[in-house]
Amino acid sequence: MKIERAMVLLTGAAGGIGSATARELGGRGARLLLTDLAVEPLSALAAELRDTGVETEVVAGNLADRDDRGRVVTRAAALGVNTLINVAGINPFGLFAEQSVEELERVFLINTTVPIVLCREMLPVLRAQSTASIVNVGSAFGTIGFPAFTAYSASKFAIRGFSEALRRELTDTSVGVHYVAPRATRTRLVTDRVRSMNEALGVAMDSPETVARAIVTTLAGDRRHLAIGFPERLFAKINALFPALVDRALRKQLPTIVKFASPTASAATPRPQPPLNPLQERTQ
Repeated sequence: MKIERAMVLLTGAAGGIGSATARELGGRGARLLLTDLAVEPLSALAAELRDTGVETEVVAGNLADRDDRGRVVTRAAALGVNTLINVAGINPFGLFAEQSVEELERVFLINTTVPIVLCREMLPVLRAQSTASIVNVGSAFGTIGFPAFTAYSASKFAIRGFSEALRRELTDTSVGVHYVAPRATRTRLVTDRVRSMNEALGVAMDSPETVARAIVTTLAGDRRHLAIGFPERLFAKINALFPALVDRALRKQLPTIVKFASPTASAATPRPQPPLNPLQERTQ
């Protein structure tokens, strides 16, 4: 996809990754249709982009609501959208046994059901274009199941599998399907407890701008799958081939994870531990 020819529907546009992606796309000549539940930051972002000459429209709404989603799809059809980028998502942190059923249901609604349904409803719009793309934003935890992110991991595993299956189903059409898997990213979804845990475990965190560039690079280069960050890419391969190595490495990290994952956890950072490295397990 040539970015300067892209008319992009971007979900979660008011968030950290979403707003950075909008700026990256706009700076490279794309036209934008932005949507998010948060009206004020969405409108402010649109005004900022328009001030720099980026053709931008906004449809605020809750994509989990059928009527709101219908308004977004209708406007996308009118504008001839040829690119859908699903960024919107939530990332609850906590021990599985301590999370409510309502919270678990919401994770799958926002992270899995909504983007899948939006892809389905946008498909006729995209297939009407000579060239079109879908980019689904997943997570490193969509490949490596991580303690205290159980429901989140499962929701992102589902999006990864959906993206792979849909890409293969649409391989003989004009619609390409791409998947981007960020690692930990410094957005407002990252709470102090998560940030402290990452520091204690030596987990690297990327800026939203880094993730945005990866999304646009994936789209421009027609890459089917891009995982961001080393050693996360290596861990994903090890997890696929030798999951017991990752099991043992995470078992050593579990006390620290549990400390921060519990609602009663102290914000104090324990003594830093060695970064997760399954390869070390082979030599012990």
